[in-house]
Amino acid sequence: MKKISAVDFGLSSRINLVQSDDHIGIIIDRKSRIIMSDGLRVLNQAKKINEIQNTKIRLYTSAPICSKTIDFLKKNNIDIDSI
Repeated sequence: MKKISAVDFGLSSRINLVQSDDHIGIIIDRKSRIIMSDGLRVLNQAKKINEIQNTKIRLYTSAPICSKTIDFLKKNNIDIDSI
């Protein structure tokens, strides 16, 4: 995987993105739990990425994720992997 610029997709430069052969990954590396408001933010970021490059989106995180947020992201076709 190689790191790519979030600015190219109209996102904040503080967002960490990586690109693989078949997907783009959003990296959230923190210790606090990922809750629904974070899930909504990830979904909005994924929509902006798909406007530029229609590809699969994957969330990479080291934090625990709320079960409702996991269901929400899966319904919106965003896969979740640990770092």
